[in-house]
Amino acid sequence: MSDDRALIDAHHHVWDLARRAQPWLDVPAHTPINRSFRPGDLRSAATRPIAGRSLAATVVVQCVASVDETRELLALADGDPLLAAVVGWADLTSPALGDVLDELREGAGGGRLRALRHLVQDETDPDWLQRPAVERGLRTLQARGLGYDILIRSHQFPEAIRLARRFPELPVVLDHAGKPPLADGELSDWERNVRVLAGFPHVRCKVSGLVTEADHEKWSAAGLRPVWEVLADAFGADRLMFGSDWPVCVLAGGWNRWASAMDEFLTGASPGETDAVLRRTATRFYGLSDTEPREGTT
Repeated sequence: MSDDRALIDAHHHVWDLARRAQPWLDVPAHTPINRSFRPGDLRSAATRPIAGRSLAATVVVQCVASVDETRELLALADGDPLLAAVVGWADLTSPALGDVLDELREGAGGGRLRALRHLVQDETDPDWLQRPAVERGLRTLQARGLGYDILIRSHQFPEAIRLARRFPELPVVLDHAGKPPLADGELSDWERNVRVLAGFPHVRCKVSGLVTEADHEKWSAAGLRPVWEVLADAFGADRLMFGSDWPVCVLAGGWNRWASAMDEFLTGASPGETDAVLRRTATRFYGLSDTEPREGTT
C-alpha cells in the first residue's frame, strides 16, 4: 500500500455464523455483535476519515483456533481487495506446522498470509509461549518469513518480554496495546511492562482494542489519552499502527467513534508520524507494498 494518503486498518475481524460458530460470542455482553459481519459491513461502518484519510485497506485477523477459518479468510481476501493481509491461526505446537503453512500459502489467497496469532490471553500456563513446542513453531514462522501477533492480557507481559528477548529476528506485534486495564484506571504496571517490551526494536504495537477495555458507555478520548501518550513515547510513531478491532469495537461505540478519538490523538503530529501510525508501520510489518521493505527482510 504505497499511497501515502491511505488509511490502513491493521486489525479487524469478519465472521459468518451460518458457516462457522464463534463460541466466544455466546455471552450476554456480546449480544450486540452476535451476528455475521462481512467486509461489506465494514465498508459501510468505516465512514469517518482520520487525519483526512479514508479507509483503503485492512488486515483481517483470526478469531478461533481453526485452520479452516484461516483458509476461509484467505479465500475471502483473494476475492476482495480491501483485505490486503490475513493474520491466521495454525497450531504452533504441531511438528507439522511447516507443512500446514505451506499448504495454506499454496491455496486460494495464500499469498496474503502474513502472520499467525494464538489466543494466549486464554492460556492459564504463564509459560505457554516458552514451551519448547511453541518455540519450535515460532522458529518455523520466522524461517518462512511470517510474523507473529501476540495477544495477551496485561498480567501476561512477562511472557511477551521473554519471547521478544529469545526471538530477536521474529517480527512481533503486540495486539491491543497489551490490553491496558482502563476500566479500573490503574495503569502503572501496564506502563512499566510496555516500556520494557518497547525496548526490543523488532516489536511493534497496535493502537487498537482500547475502547473495549474502558467503560463501554462512558469512555472518552481524554480518558484514553494517557495510554496513547505512553505508547507514543515508548514505541514512537514508527512502531505504532492503527487498528479498529471492528466489529468488537461496536460494543463501545463503533468504528467511527474510535476513529474520532484517533484523530484527536494525532492532532499536532507531524505528517511523517501520522503516516507511520495510519499506514507505513502496518505496510512494512505486513508486507502490503512492493515498494517498501517488509519487517524482517533485507
